[in-house]
Amino acid sequence: MSDIWWSLPLTLVVFFLARKVAAKVKISLLNPLLISMAVIIPLLLLLQMPYARYFQGSSVLNQLLQPAVVALALPLYEQLHQIRARWKSIISICFIGSLTAMISGTAIALWMGATPEIAATILPKSVTTPIAMAISGTLGGIPAISAICVLIAGVLGAVFGHMLLNLFKIKSKPARGLAIGNASHALGTARCVELDYQEGAWSSLALVICGIITSLLAPFIYPLLMALWG
Repeated sequence: MSDIWWSLPLTLVVFFLARKVAAKVKISLLNPLLISMAVIIPLLLLLQMPYARYFQGSSVLNQLLQPAVVALALPLYEQLHQIRARWKSIISICFIGSLTAMISGTAIALWMGATPEIAATILPKSVTTPIAMAISGTLGGIPAISAICVLIAGVLGAVFGHMLLNLFKIKSKPARGLAIGNASHALGTARCVELDYQEGAWSSLALVICGIITSLLAPFIYPLLMALWG
């Protein structure tokens, strides 16, 4: 452990500095996660430090991922009265969004020549990491690569999601939050919380519901897509 004790403080220092930069510059492309990756990855390559060793030293952050997802229930609870009034629309939106995310990602992967293993890996890309890894493992995918797919989807949503919503002049906070949470899970939700607390509540709602729907539908959607493709 002596050679990796620094990985946790390094990660924290880089991330919080990246947050300060992002808050000051206010450019969506300068996402704190992207900045952190741009600093830490070259550093690990320079030091010839395997990712497994780096991860071992900062694994406590990964262990905090699930409690962080649970903590999103607070803004969700504060919007409970609106949720009760619109629950049919919310479930319908999340169902359609989850179905679209699974089918589109898997179909594109198969169309580009991916193996069934890779297709199963990509299918849960739009749900939060712990759920995506569990689904991927169940379907015969590669959980570690699923985590990377989730990261990519989250970063793209956090960086470009609000740009697209503004481009199409979508101003409704529930609509914006549900769209971001549906497509880019925890990272997109974190971005929503930074911009608007109510929007973040709706995004966290979509995150939770889409995770449940995807978990239930994936075992049926995947073999169906494979049968249709075959």
